Amino acid sequence: DKYGLKVIYDAAHAFGVEVNGESILNAGDMSTLSFHATKVYNTIEGGAMVMHDEKTKKRIDYLKNFGFAGETEVVAPGINSKVDEMRSAYGLLNLRQVDDAIEARHQVAVRYREALRDVDGITFFDDMPGVRHNYSYFPIFVDADKFGMTRDELYFKMRDNGVLGRRYFYPLISEFTTYRGLPSAAPDNLPNAHRMADSVICLPMHHALSDADVNKIIAQIKR
Repeated sequence: DKYGLKVIYDAAHAFGVEVNGESILNAGDMSTLSFHATKVYNTIEGGAMVMHDEKTKKRIDYLKNFGFAGETEVVAPGINSKVDEMRSAYGLLNLRQVDDAIEARHQVAVRYREALRDVDGITFFDDMPGVRHNYSYFPIFVDADKFGMTRDELYFKMRDNGVLGRRYFYPLISEFTTYRGLPSAAPDNLPNAHRMADSVICLPMHHALSDADVNKIIAQIKR
């Protein structure tokens, strides 16, 4: 727009995701990706930015490389934000198997859905039509009244039995001391966020989960 503002899309978890055959990285003027070790595709640490025009890319290149425009020319302030050679090499190797890893995660998601669909008080998301998912996470939501156990009770039961789920985005950022005094952080303003943060557990999800691992996880929930 006239102020030069860009729409930046946070696609940190969305490597390989497509909507109606188009990469989700085409959203906005720029997308950011995380390649942290916990992501579906990773370079151990690091990330990437995807933009759609040369002018923006050049500006990002200056920012990530100390403002260098050449061997002896510096045109702007910048930082050292480059991915080093070792992580780049790991990432290139990882590209060879990432599609197989996504499919393995898909099969784990299928197992979870088949086993938990009829468990009263447990809900989850199904795949969206027209979307190629990467199965980065598998969140379930616990309705304590129907399930007979609170989310936290189930979480700690799982943990005590060696199943490490995660209460994702819990507590909410709005509850941190930095923000909770702001009027906008009042719980009444964020009912859906609080409801989800207080009911979610992300089940273990990675491409190397064995059938025995998945059965153990499901058994903790189905009792």
